[in-house]
Amino acid sequence: MTSNAQSLARLMAWLSPVFPTGGFAYSAGLESAAHDSHVIDEASLGRWLSHSITRGGVWNETVLLAAAHKRSATLSDLTALALAIAPTMERYHETCGQGAAFIDAASAWGEADIARETPLPVAVGALAAHHGLAESDTLIAFAQTTVSNQCQAAIRLSLIGQAGAARLMAKLEPTIVATSKQATGSTLDDLGGCAFMADILSARHETLEPRIFLS
Repeated sequence: MTSNAQSLARLMAWLSPVFPTGGFAYSAGLESAAHDSHVIDEASLGRWLSHSITRGGVWNETVLLAAAHKRSATLSDLTALALAIAPTMERYHETCGQGAAFIDAASAWGEADIARETPLPVAVGALAAHHGLAESDTLIAFAQTTVSNQCQAAIRLSLIGQAGAARLMAKLEPTIVATSKQATGSTLDDLGGCAFMADILSARHETLEPRIFLS
């Protein structure tokens, strides 16, 4: 088990912009939402993110991360499940690409027997457990970073500025913490959501031209 200080430093490194899993390449459908004027400003972005955290992709990813950390199922089974519930082709490639990139970058802390084909939340949960990082801390850090990446994407899309991103991160902090806490007691039966517009817009993004992001 790593010390608390080491755990904090490692989580901050793994989920920082230094890692190749940040908001520079993927928007998880946010670009399409901006293009179609579903998200136009700080208020609408806040609603978009809140729904994703509690009822959409972020919720499902925290459930998968928790299951991988607990090893409540084999990693191969969790991988198959995570890929099966990817709502669109782009989200499928997003979680696969980010998972492989995360595993490669995390190998700087030592190799682990985790396939490069492992989707991102499963990879983060499995590697966190392998390194002795607490499940609750990992869940909060993962969810917070996911939201931060979305805010970075929103800045690039000129939906908000840095001050607006900071306000949203502060406003969404209790939701991030509460959802992460809920995920610690979740099972795979808790997977699911109702972020239908996000899924539809993700599918539309596959034919959006021009575009900045891969999803």
